[in-house]
Amino acid sequence: METRLHRKVLILFAHPALQHSRVNRKLIAGLDRLEGITFHDLYENYPDFYIDVEREQELLSEHEVIVFHHPLYWYSIPAILKEWQDLVLEHGWAYGHEGRALQNKVLFNTITTGGPERAYAADGYNHYTLRQLLAPIEQTAWLCRMTYLPPFAVHGTHLMQPELIDEYRQQYQRILKAFTRGELEVEQAAGLERLNDILVGTQKGASDVR
Repeated sequence: METRLHRKVLILFAHPALQHSRVNRKLIAGLDRLEGITFHDLYENYPDFYIDVEREQELLSEHEVIVFHHPLYWYSIPAILKEWQDLVLEHGWAYGHEGRALQNKVLFNTITTGGPERAYAADGYNHYTLRQLLAPIEQTAWLCRMTYLPPFAVHGTHLMQPELIDEYRQQYQRILKAFTRGELEVEQAAGLERLNDILVGTQKGASDVR
Protein backbone atom coordinates (compact mmCIF):
# COMPACT_ATOMS: atom_id res chain seq x y z
CA MET A 1 0.00 0.00 0.00
CA GLU A 2 1.31 3.41 -0.98
CA THR A 3 2.09 5.86 1.81
CA ARG A 4 -0.22 8.85 1.49
CA LEU A 5 1.67 12.09 1.22
CA HIS A 6 0.61 15.68 1.68
CA ARG A 7 1.77 17.34 -1.52
CA LYS A 8 2.04 21.01 -2.49
CA VAL A 9 0.53 21.72 -5.90
CA LEU A 10 1.84 24.13 -8.55
CA ILE A 11 -0.64 25.00 -11.30
CA LEU A 12 1.05 26.32 -14.44
CA PHE A 13 -1.85 28.00 -16.22
CA ALA A 14 -1.58 28.88 -19.91
CA HIS A 15 -4.48 30.40 -21.83
CA PRO A 16 -3.71 33.03 -24.50
CA ALA A 17 -7.34 34.21 -24.75
CA LEU A 18 -8.71 33.83 -21.26
CA GLN A 19 -11.15 36.70 -21.73
CA HIS A 20 -13.08 34.52 -24.17
CA SER A 21 -13.16 31.39 -22.02
CA ARG A 22 -16.22 30.92 -19.82
CA VAL A 23 -15.06 27.52 -18.63
CA ASN A 24 -11.44 28.22 -17.72
CA ARG A 25 -12.29 31.46 -15.96
CA LYS A 26 -14.67 29.47 -13.78
CA LEU A 27 -12.25 26.59 -13.23
CA ILE A 28 -9.47 28.83 -11.92
CA ALA A 29 -11.66 31.06 -9.76
CA GLY A 30 -10.47 30.90 -6.17
CA LEU A 31 -7.56 28.50 -6.74
CA ASP A 32 -5.11 31.08 -5.47
CA ARG A 33 -6.87 31.02 -2.10
CA LEU A 34 -6.64 27.26 -1.53
CA GLU A 35 -4.11 26.07 1.05
CA GLY A 36 -1.16 24.20 -0.40
CA ILE A 37 -1.82 25.35 -3.97
CA THR A 38 0.17 27.89 -5.97
CA PHE A 39 -1.60 29.30 -9.03
CA HIS A 40 0.86 30.62 -11.63
CA ASP A 41 -0.49 32.25 -14.80
CA LEU A 42 2.28 32.09 -17.42
CA TYR A 43 0.77 34.57 -19.89
CA GLU A 44 0.11 37.05 -17.10
CA ASN A 45 3.62 36.75 -15.68
CA TYR A 46 5.44 36.63 -19.00
CA PRO A 47 3.51 38.69 -21.58
CA ASP A 48 6.75 39.14 -23.53
CA PHE A 49 7.58 35.40 -23.31
CA TYR A 50 10.80 36.25 -21.43
CA ILE A 51 10.68 33.42 -18.91
CA ASP A 52 12.65 33.67 -15.68
CA VAL A 53 14.19 30.19 -15.68
CA GLU A 54 15.68 30.41 -12.20
CA ARG A 55 12.35 31.51 -10.70
CA GLU A 56 10.49 28.73 -12.47
CA GLN A 57 12.95 26.10 -11.33
CA GLU A 58 12.62 27.35 -7.75
CA LEU A 59 8.84 27.02 -7.97
CA LEU A 60 9.15 23.47 -9.29
CA SER A 61 11.53 22.57 -6.47
CA GLU A 62 9.07 23.84 -3.86
CA HIS A 63 6.13 21.70 -5.04
CA GLU A 64 5.48 17.98 -5.36
CA VAL A 65 2.62 18.07 -7.89
CA ILE A 66 2.85 20.01 -11.15
CA VAL A 67 -0.28 20.75 -13.19
CA PHE A 68 -0.23 21.95 -16.80
CA HIS A 69 -3.63 23.68 -17.00
CA HIS A 70 -4.55 24.76 -20.54
CA PRO A 71 -6.98 24.43 -23.42
CA LEU A 72 -6.16 21.93 -26.15
CA TYR A 73 -4.60 23.90 -29.01
CA TRP A 74 -4.19 21.99 -32.27
CA TYR A 75 -3.92 18.73 -30.33
CA SER A 76 -1.16 20.20 -28.19
CA ILE A 77 -0.38 22.91 -25.65
CA PRO A 78 -0.36 26.73 -25.98
CA ALA A 79 2.88 28.31 -27.20
CA ILE A 80 4.06 29.73 -23.88
CA LEU A 81 3.87 26.35 -22.19
CA LYS A 82 6.05 24.85 -24.91
CA GLU A 83 8.48 27.76 -24.48
CA TRP A 84 8.43 27.12 -20.73
CA GLN A 85 9.37 23.47 -21.28
CA ASP A 86 12.14 24.33 -23.74
CA LEU A 87 13.79 26.77 -21.34
CA VAL A 88 13.02 25.56 -17.82
CA LEU A 89 13.54 21.81 -18.18
CA GLU A 90 17.28 22.08 -18.62
CA HIS A 91 19.65 19.19 -19.18
CA GLY A 92 21.56 18.48 -15.99
CA TRP A 93 18.72 19.89 -13.90
CA ALA A 94 15.47 18.28 -15.05
CA TYR A 95 16.91 15.33 -16.97
CA GLY A 96 20.16 13.69 -17.92
CA HIS A 97 22.55 11.74 -15.71
CA GLU A 98 22.77 14.53 -13.13
CA GLY A 99 19.30 15.95 -13.72
CA ARG A 100 17.19 14.75 -10.84
CA ALA A 101 15.48 17.90 -9.57
CA LEU A 102 12.03 16.63 -10.58
CA GLN A 103 12.48 13.01 -9.60
CA ASN A 104 9.40 11.45 -7.95
CA LYS A 105 7.25 14.53 -8.50
CA VAL A 106 3.80 14.14 -10.07
CA LEU A 107 2.69 15.74 -13.33
CA PHE A 108 -0.73 15.88 -14.99
CA ASN A 109 -2.67 18.08 -17.40
CA THR A 110 -5.91 19.87 -16.67
CA ILE A 111 -7.27 20.37 -20.13
CA THR A 112 -10.36 21.79 -21.82
CA THR A 113 -11.63 20.91 -25.29
CA GLY A 114 -14.39 22.40 -27.38
CA GLY A 115 -15.25 19.00 -28.82
CA PRO A 116 -17.20 16.35 -26.93
CA GLU A 117 -15.59 13.39 -25.20
CA ARG A 118 -16.80 10.96 -27.89
CA ALA A 119 -14.64 12.81 -30.44
CA TYR A 120 -11.50 11.64 -28.62
CA ALA A 121 -11.53 7.95 -29.43
CA ALA A 122 -10.29 5.63 -32.18
CA ASP A 123 -13.70 5.84 -33.86
CA GLY A 124 -14.17 9.56 -33.14
CA TYR A 125 -13.34 12.35 -35.56
CA ASN A 126 -10.05 13.09 -33.75
CA HIS A 127 -8.99 9.39 -34.03
CA TYR A 128 -7.08 9.37 -30.73
CA THR A 129 -7.89 9.52 -27.05
CA LEU A 130 -6.89 12.63 -25.16
CA ARG A 131 -4.23 10.70 -23.27
CA GLN A 132 -2.75 9.46 -26.55
CA LEU A 133 -2.55 13.02 -27.84
CA LEU A 134 -0.70 13.99 -24.64
CA ALA A 135 1.99 11.33 -25.18
CA PRO A 136 4.76 13.97 -25.60
CA ILE A 137 3.94 15.32 -22.12
CA GLU A 138 3.91 11.84 -20.66
CA GLN A 139 7.27 11.07 -22.25
CA THR A 140 8.65 14.34 -20.91
CA ALA A 141 7.58 13.33 -17.43
CA TRP A 142 9.24 9.94 -17.85
CA LEU A 143 12.49 11.55 -19.02
CA CYS A 144 12.44 13.80 -15.95
CA ARG A 145 11.81 10.79 -13.66
CA MET A 146 8.36 12.07 -12.74
CA THR A 147 5.11 10.17 -12.31
CA TYR A 148 2.62 11.09 -15.02
CA LEU A 149 -1.10 10.90 -14.30
CA PRO A 150 -3.97 10.98 -16.79
CA PRO A 151 -5.53 14.38 -17.51
CA PHE A 152 -8.37 16.02 -15.69
CA ALA A 153 -10.45 16.59 -18.79
CA VAL A 154 -13.32 18.98 -19.47
CA HIS A 155 -14.89 18.26 -22.86
CA GLY A 156 -17.60 20.04 -24.83
CA THR A 157 -16.92 23.52 -23.51
CA HIS A 158 -18.56 25.35 -26.45
CA LEU A 159 -22.07 24.31 -25.43
CA MET A 160 -21.54 23.66 -21.73
CA GLN A 161 -24.23 24.96 -19.40
CA PRO A 162 -23.26 27.01 -16.31
CA GLU A 163 -24.42 24.26 -13.92
CA LEU A 164 -22.08 21.73 -15.50
CA ILE A 165 -19.18 24.21 -15.51
CA ASP A 166 -19.65 24.67 -11.78
CA GLU A 167 -19.74 20.89 -11.30
CA TYR A 168 -16.39 20.53 -13.07
CA ARG A 169 -14.98 23.34 -10.94
CA GLN A 170 -15.98 21.48 -7.79
CA GLN A 171 -14.48 18.23 -9.11
CA TYR A 172 -11.21 19.97 -9.94
CA GLN A 173 -10.93 21.50 -6.50
CA ARG A 174 -11.72 18.17 -4.82
CA ILE A 175 -8.85 16.52 -6.69
CA LEU A 176 -6.42 19.34 -5.92
CA LYS A 177 -7.37 19.30 -2.25
CA ALA A 178 -6.98 15.52 -2.19
CA PHE A 179 -3.34 15.95 -3.22
CA THR A 180 -2.64 18.56 -0.54
CA ARG A 181 -4.36 16.50 2.16
CA GLY A 182 -2.75 13.21 1.27
CA GLU A 183 -6.06 11.64 0.25
CA LEU A 184 -5.21 10.60 -3.32
CA GLU A 185 -3.42 7.37 -4.18
CA VAL A 186 -1.15 8.10 -7.12
CA GLU A 187 -0.77 4.46 -8.12
CA GLN A 188 -4.53 4.05 -8.41
CA ALA A 189 -4.91 7.26 -10.41
CA ALA A 190 -2.16 6.36 -12.87
CA GLY A 191 -4.18 3.54 -14.39
CA LEU A 192 -7.18 5.67 -15.34
CA GLU A 193 -7.99 7.23 -18.72
CA ARG A 194 -9.06 10.50 -17.06
CA LEU A 195 -8.24 11.76 -13.59
CA ASN A 196 -11.92 12.71 -13.28
CA ASP A 197 -12.65 9.02 -12.82
CA ILE A 198 -10.87 8.94 -9.45
CA LEU A 199 -13.98 10.66 -8.06
CA VAL A 200 -16.33 7.81 -8.95
CA GLY A 201 -16.36 4.04 -8.75
CA THR A 202 -14.33 2.46 -11.54
CA GLN A 203 -13.47 -1.04 -12.66
CA LYS A 204 -10.46 -0.77 -10.33
CA GLY A 205 -12.64 -0.12 -7.30
CA ALA A 206 -14.18 2.76 -5.46
CA SER A 207 -12.44 6.07 -5.23
CA ASP A 208 -10.35 6.91 -2.18
CA VAL A 209 -10.82 10.64 -2.69
CA ARG A 210 -13.05 12.04 0.04
